Amino acid sequence: MKNHFIFGALLLALAANTARAADQDSLPDGNAVAAQVSAQDIQRQAIAAGYHGMRRYVLENERMNKHAEIVVRVESGADGTKHFELVSQEGWKGAWKHVVSKMVASEAEASHSEIKLKTRLSLDNYEFRTVRTALLDDRMAYVVDLVPRRNEERLIKGQAWIDAQDYAVARIEGEPAKDPSFWVRSVHFVHTYHKSGQFWFPDTTESSTEVRIFGETTLTIHYFDYASNQPLAAEASSATRPGGITP
Repeated sequence: MKNHFIFGALLLALAANTARAADQDSLPDGNAVAAQVSAQDIQRQAIAAGYHGMRRYVLENERMNKHAEIVVRVESGADGTKHFELVSQEGWKGAWKHVVSKMVASEAEASHSEIKLKTRLSLDNYEFRTVRTALLDDRMAYVVDLVPRRNEERLIKGQAWIDAQDYAVARIEGEPAKDPSFWVRSVHFVHTYHKSGQFWFPDTTESSTEVRIFGETTLTIHYFDYASNQPLAAEASSATRPGGITP
């Protein structure tokens, strides 16, 4: 009886491994998925002619008893370059000066074509490995490992969820390929997107940064009132979401 049980368990394990291998074989090549994402991005950007929107940054540091909420307006041109404007700030005033202003300045710099080429999700910057499929907001997605080709802080170690129908990035989770400085022990973030009309806009970013002496700082970014700069597309793609958050 014992031998029969062991033999049965071995058969089950073999069947499970075979099923996993078959699933892996049926997954699309990660680099092919990335090539499709790049091609679709070019088409969407050409139609959108840029976009505009608002962001709310919420920063918390319990150890230092710091809290801040900052609202920023963003404009992105047809070429992808971004411009930011401070709208309001509440709580710790140093949050804008020491944290958020530096973040948006870095993002604006990275939106210029010469830097964007070195940081975007492309085959030049990453190796892509499809590891599984997943449902995300009732839409099928390919989960792809992001393997940076260079050890740079603007590149990401982590995973991306690629919408299987639109080949658009729906979620990214990970950390910088290189720590920004000696003072930063770790950074982890989750960045999500949602589809509105024919476009994909950022939804939320949740990040946790562990800094020597200061401890953990959490930052949540809500993206709202996002719309294409193209008049007809903007009308079609603007939609209010629950909780007062608008794309």
